[in-house]
Amino acid sequence: MNGSSTIEDEVYKLRLFVTGASSVSVRAINNLQGILEHHLKSRYELEIIDVHQQPVLASEEDIVAVPVLIKKFPLPGRKMVGDMSDEQRVLRGLGLI
Repeated sequence: MNGSSTIEDEVYKLRLFVTGASSVSVRAINNLQGILEHHLKSRYELEIIDVHQQPVLASEEDIVAVPVLIKKFPLPGRKMVGDMSDEQRVLRGLGLI
């Protein structure tokens, strides 16, 4: 990024680790997508990863609980565990408030 970019220009790179189509996983996906669409519009890339289908990736990220959201960019990176139902907590974790 160049020196003139602002937080409004940044594309958030996120990974959400879930366990298949469990009710908690589905709730986390729906909650998070709603928050992201409302607050970031199209300024995010969300990768949804099933820990059962990609255990190596989960291990590389030191995933010990799911669902967990990892903010890769912008820095600093953060991890948030839960069903993403607390919008204020998610926004704080993303650095939006």
